[in-house]
Amino acid sequence: MIKRDEFGPEKVLEVYDPGVGMHGFLVIDNTALGPGKGGIRMTSGVTAEEVYRLARTMTWKNALAEIPFGGAKSGIVAEASVLSGGDKKALIQAFARAISPLSPSLYIAGPDAGTGQEEMRWYVEANGSLKSCTGKPADMCVSPGEECGIPHELGSTGLGVAHSAAEAVTFLGLNIKDVTVAIEGFGNVGTFAANYLSKLGARVVAISDRRGTIYNEKGLEVESLIRLKKETGSVINYRPGKVLTTAELFELEVDVLIPAALSDVITPLNVDRVKARVVVEGSNIPVSPDTEEVLHKKGILVVPDFVANAGGVISSYAEYMGYNSRGMFDIVERRVKRNTRLVLEYGRDKGMKPRDAAMEIAVERVREAMASRMEAGKGN
Repeated sequence: MIKRDEFGPEKVLEVYDPGVGMHGFLVIDNTALGPGKGGIRMTSGVTAEEVYRLARTMTWKNALAEIPFGGAKSGIVAEASVLSGGDKKALIQAFARAISPLSPSLYIAGPDAGTGQEEMRWYVEANGSLKSCTGKPADMCVSPGEECGIPHELGSTGLGVAHSAAEAVTFLGLNIKDVTVAIEGFGNVGTFAANYLSKLGARVVAISDRRGTIYNEKGLEVESLIRLKKETGSVINYRPGKVLTTAELFELEVDVLIPAALSDVITPLNVDRVKARVVVEGSNIPVSPDTEEVLHKKGILVVPDFVANAGGVISSYAEYMGYNSRGMFDIVERRVKRNTRLVLEYGRDKGMKPRDAAMEIAVERVREAMASRMEAGKGN
C-alpha cells in the first residue's frame, strides 16, 4: 500500500494504452531538490507499490549524492516474451507518450531492470526531448560530432561501488591491496566493480553468476574472466578455480562482500554465516533492515545501497549537465568517495549505523529544500 507522508509521493499515475497492451506506473515522490529522477523498470510483476518504494529510495539517493534531482521511478508491465521481442519498442513509446506532460518537467527517465540505452533512444523518439531521459546511446547528440548520451553500460554504477568499497576499507585502517573480495553477480554492476577493484589492487577471489560461483583464494584474473564469460556464458568455466554454489559465496572468509545482482540475498537464514568484514551493497535492497542490524551487531561494516551504488544516478546528472564520459567518470569517483567517507565518519561520530547516518543526512537535505521551496512560495 502506498502511504503518503511529509515527503510524498507528489504524484502517482497509472497509465494504459489498450492498442498495444501497455500498462505502466509513474511515481513522482519528491521534487524539492529538482525534477524527479529514476529509471523505467520493465518486468512482468512490477506494481505501483514497488515503483513507489523505489521512487522513495531515489529521493534519498539523489539527496545524498548532492545532485539537483528529486526522487521518482516508473514501471511497465511486460511478459518475458515481450522483453525479447519486437513489441518492446511499442510499449516503451506508448508509455513515453502517456507521461509526456510530466517528462521532462517533473520526471526524467533512465534505464533500470529490463531497459537500457536502446530503450532510452525509443523513449526520446516518442517524447521529443533529449532532456526527458538519461542513459541514452552516445550517438544521440544535439549537433554532429558532439557526445550527448552516456549509457549506463559504460559502468558508472560498478565504478562507484568499487570506490565505495575502497573508502570503506580505508576507513577500517586496511590497505586495498591487502584485501580479498567476493562479488555476487557478474552483470553490469558486478563486472565493472570487479574490474575496477582489481585495478585498485584488491584480490578478487570469488564471483558468481546465474550458474554458480567460481572461487580461487589466490585471486581471479578479472579481465580473463570477463572474456571467458562472453565466450562460454558463465564464470564457472574459469580455471584454475573451485566451483561453488551462489549460496556458498556469502559464507566465504573474505574482507569485502559485494552483493551486486539480486535483492534479499543476505537473509535471516544465512546472515550468521557471513564472515566478511565489510558488506558493500552494490544492488538495491540486498539486505533487509532487520538483517542489516544483525550484521551491525556482528561488527560487520555495511555500506548501504543508496550510498554505494549511486554512481548510476551521478552519471545521469553528468549527462543531464552535458558532460562527456570522461567528465562523468571523474565526478562519479569524487562524489561516491566523498559521500561514503561522509556517511561512515558521521555514523562513527554519532554512534549510528551507516544506513541511519546516511538517512539522517539525506532527510535533512530534503527537509531543508522543502522549507526553502515553501518560503519561496510565500514570497510570490
